[in-house]
Amino acid sequence: MGILNVTPDSFSDGGRFLDPARAAAQGLRLEAEGADLLDVGGESTRPGSPPVPLDEELRRVIPVIARLAKAVRIPLSVDTSKAEVARRALEAGAALINDVTALRGDPRMAEAAVRSGAAIILMHMQGTPRTMQRRPRYRDVIGDVTEFLRQAAGQAEAAGIECRRILIDPGLGFGKTVAHNLVLMRGLSR
Repeated sequence: MGILNVTPDSFSDGGRFLDPARAAAQGLRLEAEGADLLDVGGESTRPGSPPVPLDEELRRVIPVIARLAKAVRIPLSVDTSKAEVARRALEAGAALINDVTALRGDPRMAEAAVRSGAAIILMHMQGTPRTMQRRPRYRDVIGDVTEFLRQAAGQAEAAGIECRRILIDPGLGFGKTVAHNLVLMRGLSR
């Protein structure tokens, strides 16, 4: 997955791709370098990051997805927790919703996926981006994350999203210590 952050404050490439033309060029570069999927996000989820208003996230993401949809051969994913951003991104050419809140951020997100037929990634995160790294704790990190993802996938299916269109992400680094991340990586088969 090639990650394309169109934000001023993301941890890896924040501020580098705010211009839609420059962002699209980076998307093409990621495809040429072997990415099988491009994930475009307009709201940073780095630790401590504040939420972004809907209109600002739309302004950042939609022009980039529209440009990339005409230029790349690989699927586009929109990294958002807002149903309206997901809906508009899917209309602009995205094929997948990457929801870091696993349907908890916006009660209309499942409907956006159902109506569009898009696949959805459900990610585990303890807390919110603003709070997730404040002393994360688990009884059993593999068991806790597995159970959360099982429930989130069940909720998605109950809302009408076909099982084959549900992907799960254990959320490495999202409300986890380095030790938690290493345990999760060793336990990915579960």
